[in-house]
Amino acid sequence: MFTAKKLPTTHKDLIHDVSYDFYGRRMATCSSDQSVQVWDIDTEGEWKQTAHWKTHSGSVWRVTWAHPEFGQVLATCSFDRTVAIWEEHVADKKSSGQSGGETHWVHRASLVDSRTSVNDAKFAPRHLGLMLATCSTDGKLRIYEAPDVMNLSQWPLMHVLSCKPGTSCLSWNPSRAHRPMIVIGTDDPGQVASSRLQIFEYSEETRKWDNIHSIVGVVFDPIHDVIFAPNLGRTHHILAVASKDVDILQIVPNGVDVAGHTKLEVRHPAQLDHQGIQVWRAEWNVTGTTLATAADDGCVRLWKANYQETWRCISVFKGDGIPLPLPSSYSHPPTIQSTLTPVASLVASGFSLGLTSNKGSWMNELGDL
Repeated sequence: MFTAKKLPTTHKDLIHDVSYDFYGRRMATCSSDQSVQVWDIDTEGEWKQTAHWKTHSGSVWRVTWAHPEFGQVLATCSFDRTVAIWEEHVADKKSSGQSGGETHWVHRASLVDSRTSVNDAKFAPRHLGLMLATCSTDGKLRIYEAPDVMNLSQWPLMHVLSCKPGTSCLSWNPSRAHRPMIVIGTDDPGQVASSRLQIFEYSEETRKWDNIHSIVGVVFDPIHDVIFAPNLGRTHHILAVASKDVDILQIVPNGVDVAGHTKLEVRHPAQLDHQGIQVWRAEWNVTGTTLATAADDGCVRLWKANYQETWRCISVFKGDGIPLPLPSSYSHPPTIQSTLTPVASLVASGFSLGLTSNKGSWMNELGDL
């Protein structure tokens, strides 16, 4: 059963992104009004706005949390061609004598290497350290690393990789059992429609990132979001690609080539039908078994695969939390099965999704799947 809470914000323009922290107890939103807001959930389950500040001189496209091992750290990217690093600072309440203190967010660094809009920024999985990847309209993937987690003012640029012009989104592969991997998507309508996805892999031997695969013949529309599913012991990777509809891809490592790069087999087990509506965001639950998507029609859809790897829509509801009946096309979707050995389907409780709207508000959907 799902419940919905409408949280009125003080954003004065479109909200572009909503991001949860590692524990799902904090949220951050970013907007075209050039600001970020941070929300915390209290002991009674109510969301309270705890911070609101201007971050950039242009629209803020994305906001993302670092792993809490590195502290309370946010990164934002913007149309103003920069990425900003923010850290929460706790000030002692000396006058009151309380053990707690007031908090505020401190600007630690600005990454100014891009000459065009920075469209996405993501922190690396924890096991790779405090690293940040960004992609920009000029077709560059940049990877930064903080050598000292106690001094977040230093973020040397470690790698600059050339991608397709108009890169719009990126995702780190969270698997610890495989080499570090990043997938890049583009929304440039001028690009060849058959090659909108590129996969980069890091080699410990050469200490370089290489473009090892371009996924062709699968996604033909501009890509708005890509996200790897959490990998709980799978021998393959699952990738969701949001464009016009959502494509589920399985990326199967298959040995190495003569250059030492991982050979990949890409399978396309399912396309999640959204009736041709543009899908802007996708998010997995913590086990990578249920996918939530947010589309132009103002609806959130939940998708789940059964033990035969057949994907079905299990729920549709509007942004205000009102459930909608499943369309007939969802009741008996075409069966598209993978040739891989099925992975046991696990269910996680407390799955959450943020949905943005053009009325300066956003929704938090909670429930047991």
